[in-house]
Amino acid sequence: MKQFEHPEDAQTLALAIVETIPEPFVVLDDKLGVIAANDAFYHTFDIDPTHSHGITLYDLDERQWDIPVLRDFLKTAIPEHKPIAGFEFEREVPRLGRRTMLLSARTVRYAGSGRSMTLLAFRDITEARQAEAQKQALLERTEELLAQQRVLFQEMQHRVANSLQIIASILMLKARAVTSPETRHHLEDAHQRVMSVAAVQNYLHLTDGIDQIEVAAYLKKLCSGLAASMVPETNTVTIDVTADKSSIPSANAVSLGLIVTELVINAIKYAFPKPRADARILVSYEVQDPDWKLVVSDNGVGRGEVNASPEPGSGLGAVIIDALAKQLDAFVAISSSEAGMKVAVTRATFTSRMPNTA
Repeated sequence: MKQFEHPEDAQTLALAIVETIPEPFVVLDDKLGVIAANDAFYHTFDIDPTHSHGITLYDLDERQWDIPVLRDFLKTAIPEHKPIAGFEFEREVPRLGRRTMLLSARTVRYAGSGRSMTLLAFRDITEARQAEAQKQALLERTEELLAQQRVLFQEMQHRVANSLQIIASILMLKARAVTSPETRHHLEDAHQRVMSVAAVQNYLHLTDGIDQIEVAAYLKKLCSGLAASMVPETNTVTIDVTADKSSIPSANAVSLGLIVTELVINAIKYAFPKPRADARILVSYEVQDPDWKLVVSDNGVGRGEVNASPEPGSGLGAVIIDALAKQLDAFVAISSSEAGMKVAVTRATFTSRMPNTA
């Protein structure tokens, strides 16, 4: 480093550097007396420059700087001559009130002597701390509201589940009591619809109001429940689920779940009029963002036999599926052969990668 020809030049440069610093800055001697300070220091803390030179930091401004936590910190830190960064304290500031300050300090020892000086820089972080406190309060309030929402959601789900169970029980009792086969069929059909809604509602209840539903887990859980509750003990039907990893909004999950439930129940009821050891229903879901394709297929009798599933489009189930597909901006395609029935619900154009035969 270039040496100054005159000591006064070095002092002039040092003072100029001090004045250039935009934040409050003060230079103390080895007894913590004020050697120099910039205008930002005097202005921020409303200190008279003419009555500060040589006065110790703690005696400044009618001893407003004699703060126990600051005194203890400097008493410990300065003798060690280690840089100080991020020491936080509070004090009253004229015109501004109580402020939170961040202190940085460095002690410099003169070469060839035991004397030293300490440089102190202050930064007002009151607004930052207030913003953090407001943010934390907002987060806590948000968590509180979310907790209340979860409680209300769970209560609503519980009441809906109870109501659906009551309705399903009434429909089944009425179906057993009537003598008309046609009326019994309609009541049983209505019971099936209620059970479809209950199955979807039960799974979404387990998600605790989560907005995004993971499709693969959703369909597997849903179909597992359908297999347990809908497959007759006298018949064995395996329900397999193959799905790409993806998530959908819970509102779409309701529609998708109702479609799957309707199609799976329909396959259970009509695809296998006679027990078969190899009876199988396959549910597949593929994604090519933003498009997707859902397929429910079986290896049952198709439309060829009397007990096969009714003509698509002719029953309430088909009307429901079409309506739900429209909600999802999708279309329904049905194919049937001696190898079984396949119903595909597709959003936009989609090229399948999966074998869709059960």
